[in-house]
Amino acid sequence: MSTSKTKTTKPETMEQDEIQKEFLLLEQRKTKAMEKIANSLDALTVWFEEVDKEEWSARIQYYLAEWHNTIKPKDPTING
Repeated sequence: MSTSKTKTTKPETMEQDEIQKEFLLLEQRKTKAMEKIANSLDALTVWFEEVDKEEWSARIQYYLAEWHNTIKPKDPTING
């Protein structure tokens, strides 16, 4: 019984190193992108908490009514 071991040659090892480096670079870029998204979401959250809701009430009602008018069915036989 003979077991044959395959040795990895230098080019294969270098290729694996390149793939590993590229993977790490992509992971770093993904992490930075997720951090930017989280910061933006945090800023929006703070803005929504600080908005004067009473002042915006009429404006929101107006825009919701306008949006509702745009989605009304054109055909009167359709319930809507």
